[in-house]
Amino acid sequence: MEIVRADVIARVKKLQGYDVFFNTGTDEHGQKLLTDATNAGVDVKEYVDKYAEKFRGLKGLLGVTDDVHFIRTTDEHHIKSAQKFWEICDKNGYIYKKNYNTKYCVGCELAKTDSELVDGKCPVHPNKEIELREEENYFFKFSEFGDKLLELYEKNPTLVIPDFRFNEIKSFVKNGLEDFSISRLKSKMSWGVEVPGDSEHIMYVWFDALVNYISTLGWPEDTETFTKFWAEGTPVQYCGKDNLRQQSAMWQAMLLAADLPPTHNIIINGFISGDGGVKMSKSLGNVINPYDVVSEYGTDALRYFVLRELSPFEDSPFTIERFKESYNANLANGIGNLTSRIMKMAETNLAEPVVIEENKIPEEYFKFFETFEINKAMDFVWSKIGELDTIIQQTEPFKLIKTDKEKGTEIIIDLVKKLYTIARMLNPLMTDASNKIKACVKANKSPVSPIFLRK
Repeated sequence: MEIVRADVIARVKKLQGYDVFFNTGTDEHGQKLLTDATNAGVDVKEYVDKYAEKFRGLKGLLGVTDDVHFIRTTDEHHIKSAQKFWEICDKNGYIYKKNYNTKYCVGCELAKTDSELVDGKCPVHPNKEIELREEENYFFKFSEFGDKLLELYEKNPTLVIPDFRFNEIKSFVKNGLEDFSISRLKSKMSWGVEVPGDSEHIMYVWFDALVNYISTLGWPEDTETFTKFWAEGTPVQYCGKDNLRQQSAMWQAMLLAADLPPTHNIIINGFISGDGGVKMSKSLGNVINPYDVVSEYGTDALRYFVLRELSPFEDSPFTIERFKESYNANLANGIGNLTSRIMKMAETNLAEPVVIEENKIPEEYFKFFETFEINKAMDFVWSKIGELDTIIQQTEPFKLIKTDKEKGTEIIIDLVKKLYTIARMLNPLMTDASNKIKACVKANKSPVSPIFLRK
C-alpha cells in the first residue's frame, strides 16, 4: 500500500516537471529478525537476503517506476552513513551511557510504558510477549527536544498528514519526552550496526534504520544530491500509523541533533484489515499475498483497489470478495467497457486516428495530490468516466452517425479526445491501462482483448 501510494506521488511530481528521487527498501537489523532466522535454523544474513529480494521483486509486481532506488540497511554505505550520523550526534552532546530497566516489544522494536500496554501486551503485536530488559546501553537525549519539536510542528502545520495523527504526536511530545536507548549489548543481540568506537554495542534498529532517508542520497559524501533533494527539496515519507512516533518525533529530533533539516511531509497510513476487521500483518499470518492477486487480476487491478478503495489515512478492509466486486464494477464494466465502446465506434466510423492536441489535465486533478488524497483523485477520474458514459447514453452516436454523419462524427471524435485525457490522468495511477488506452487511440483501433476481463 505504501509503496504504491509513494510511487503515485513520485509519478505525479514528474508529470508536473519536478526532479524526483524515489526511495524504498528494507530495514534488516533488529532482534525480531535475528530471532526469526534462529528459529528457522538459517544464518541471519542469508535470511534477510532472501526476504529483501522478495521485497525488491515488488517493484515490478506493483508497476513501480523503473528509476526507484532500493536501499537495504545492510548495504555497506548505509552502515557507514549510520555510524557517521551517530558520531555527529555524539559530538554534539546528545548521546550518553547508563544502566536501565524497561518493558520492550520486539515486534515494534520499542520500549513500552504501562499505559501503552493492554492486558500486559502490545496492542499492535498481541501475539508477542513483552520482554523485561535490564542492561547498560547508550541513550539519545530525546528529552531535550520537546520544545524544539513543538516549534518545528508550529512552523510546518502540514508536517504530519492527516491532522488527527499530527494532533496525536503533538500530545505525545507535550506530555514530556524520555531519553531512549539507542544501543544493545553485542553479547545479547549481535545483529546490527556496530557502535562507532565501542565494539561491544550494536545500534538500536530504529536509530540505524531511519538514517536510510538520507543515506540513500549518498549522505554524507554526496553533498550535491543531499542538498538538492533533502536540504533544498521537499522530502516526503510514507509510513504506517504504528510508525508515527518514530518518524515524526524520534527521527525529527535525531535530525535536529545532527544539525540537519527536517522532513517536509510525513504521510501516516492506516492499517489494512482482513476478515472481521483484524489488522492484516505478517506477524499475525492473515495477509493476502500480492503476488497471488496480481497473478489473477493484474497489476493495475491491485493498484486501483489500493488507491481508491482503501482510505488514505484510516484503517480499511481488504477481502478478495470486496476486491472482486470492485474490479468487475469499476474496471471490467467501467473503464474497460468504456474504452471498448468508444474505440469500436472510432474504428468503425473514422477514417484515421483522432489528432490529439495538447490537452491539459484539469488543475483540480492535481490539487488532490497536494493533500495526498489519492482516493479523491481516483474519484475525479472515475467521475470523468461516468460523464462519457452519460454522453454516449444521451447522444447514441453509433445511431446518430447513420442519419447525421457530421454530428455523429463530431461526438465520436470528442469522446476519443476525452478518453485520451482520462488515459493521461491514469498514467501515474494505473500505468498499464493508461498505455493500452493511448495505444488504441493512436492506432484508431478497439482493444484486441478487453483491458479488464470480467471475473
